[in-house]
Amino acid sequence: MKKILIAIDDTKGSLQAVEVLKNLLGDCLECGCVPETIVLVYVKKPGGRSVMSDLLLSTSEMKTLQESLKGTPYQTQMDQRAELVLNHFKDILEKQGFTGIKPLATQGHPAEEILRAAKDEDVEMIVIGSRGKRLHNLWMGSISREVSNNAEVAVLIAK
Repeated sequence: MKKILIAIDDTKGSLQAVEVLKNLLGDCLECGCVPETIVLVYVKKPGGRSVMSDLLLSTSEMKTLQESLKGTPYQTQMDQRAELVLNHFKDILEKQGFTGIKPLATQGHPAEEILRAAKDEDVEMIVIGSRGKRLHNLWMGSISREVSNNAEVAVLIAK
């Protein structure tokens, strides 16, 4: 595999996704058969983390919200958070010996942005975490489920 995408955010699911990747490919570091590129994708999501906001905001409403946030302190704060999270996971992977890490921050609906990045970057596999908590099964994991249902490449969901 030449390119793998890891979808990350600031949840335990992202830690699990990176851990699974390290466990799968850790032995490959010695023989050099690791991916040439690992694309780390962080999706900045305006409007908070409410599942309801994902359900209630249409694509055009999300675009309008994104446009209205440009140049605001809130947008700056989201950009800084994205950079912090991307650098954190990049450091974890580099300390394990992985190279060719490409951080990528996007903004919008997480599943759509992950799928868009996978296509644009021409990756061969997507690794994504799942919260997997019993109480949240109805809502949580919906992003990983949407990605796996709509991806044109293999998807590994880490629990």
